[in-house]
Amino acid sequence: MSSSEDRILIFDTTLRDGEQTPGVSLTPENKLQIARQLDRLGVDIIEAGFPITSKGEIESVKMIAKEGLSAEICSLARTSRKDIDAALDCGVDSIHTFIATSDLHLEHKLKITREQAVEKAVEAVEYCKSHGVIVEFSAEDATRSDLTYLKEVFKAVNNAGVDRIDIPDTVGVITPEKMFQLVSDIKTVVNVPISLHCHNDFGLAVANTLAGINAGAKTAHVAVNGLGERAGNASLEELVMSLYCLHQRKTNINTKLIYETSRLVSRITGIAMQPNKAIVGENAFGHESGIHTHGVLTVPLTYEPIAPELVGRRRWIQAGKHAGGHGISAQLKELGIDASRDQLKDIVEKVKELGDKGKRLSETDLSALARAVIGQTSPEEKVVDLQDFSVMTGVRMVPTASVRVLIDGKRYVASDTGVGPVDSAMKAIQTVTGGFGEITLKEYRLEAITGGSDALAEVRIKVEDEEGITASASAAGEDIVVVSVEAMLDGINKVLLKRRRLASAGTAVTAAQGT
Repeated sequence: MSSSEDRILIFDTTLRDGEQTPGVSLTPENKLQIARQLDRLGVDIIEAGFPITSKGEIESVKMIAKEGLSAEICSLARTSRKDIDAALDCGVDSIHTFIATSDLHLEHKLKITREQAVEKAVEAVEYCKSHGVIVEFSAEDATRSDLTYLKEVFKAVNNAGVDRIDIPDTVGVITPEKMFQLVSDIKTVVNVPISLHCHNDFGLAVANTLAGINAGAKTAHVAVNGLGERAGNASLEELVMSLYCLHQRKTNINTKLIYETSRLVSRITGIAMQPNKAIVGENAFGHESGIHTHGVLTVPLTYEPIAPELVGRRRWIQAGKHAGGHGISAQLKELGIDASRDQLKDIVEKVKELGDKGKRLSETDLSALARAVIGQTSPEEKVVDLQDFSVMTGVRMVPTASVRVLIDGKRYVASDTGVGPVDSAMKAIQTVTGGFGEITLKEYRLEAITGGSDALAEVRIKVEDEEGITASASAAGEDIVVVSVEAMLDGINKVLLKRRRLASAGTAVTAAQGT
């Protein structure tokens, strides 16, 4: 690992550039809550806001500056005394002042000359330093600026006493190779630490920041969850973990708090993370493929580049059509469910059947499915075996069900009506098995396990015959009528099997007494 002198500083701009994410607007209380969490996380510099923009922003920055956090509290300001005074009035530790240096911005936005921009930059730095604060200077749109002129600007603010200079890739157009070269070039004209502020318009913000750090930059501007203008900023979580795991570079970040911080920011900003987002996305440590789950359960490193616990997360396995026995077995053990080899095979088959229909099973779904399979009578024990059934229903039609079963190998068919498709199906089953004694439905409970019209349904029933023999059964699946029929037949099978066992036991006793 690198020495403490080689530690990379994390400059977090979630509360400033991150708030500029379209659709995000934070109250002072929101900002303070996030700032406290960023401080716990170990962020070195918190850019608390841009005070000149509004009264609420001034209040936010003041609240954070007065909180007594360990992190350096920074405020953004243009190179104007009005902006700088607004920042100074908030009591911040440092000021991040900026002016554009690309000819595109100078001509069309600021409408000033290159020479005027240099003067404004130097004056701003000197004014900030005269008030005893730390100063970081940014050359906005640096990556589209003329290199000779950019060096002139940075050299001028360096001579004016700036503490850090920042190279912003304002519209995310540089490449890692060019960023490495740019930082190397700027290092030749300044003797202060270099920061990087990269945007993600081409998905290169983290890669460009890493390249600049490899060239000698010491501070990385980032935002939690990659929030920010347009496609956002370099993502804190991705950059920190890349530095830690891929480049063996240290930061002050407590990585175990990364996921907690991400969730907090997501909840407060209302910006949900895409499931496949690196490090903090829902699927970042999720596995479904049978090959992957087998490998990761045996040796996690086979399909996980980092341990989930390192960023405050847990590994999870998805029950779906790509699942295998190892993954489902591991999930069942976590749920406290002990399944035999044959039962596990049946569970995996049912999971795959549902997966082929587009169903994604939650832990609750899997638990219900497994309980239903484990509670069922085995095929070789069944007295009644369902061959087929159908239900007809409609607005002006009496719901009617017909069933075809094998009872002790002999075919039986029956139909009946009811108040709905489930009721008619249950009555048809009772009718077809009526020749073996009246078995009535005593209890019926239906639960939609997950939300949505395609929710997995779990049916639990209790049946009783005229002799008082009872049995409970359950079934789970995506079709309420089908699982109701499965549960009812399983309950009837259990009653009939109990009755036969009792009869056999009675015959054995009589025979024994006769001898």
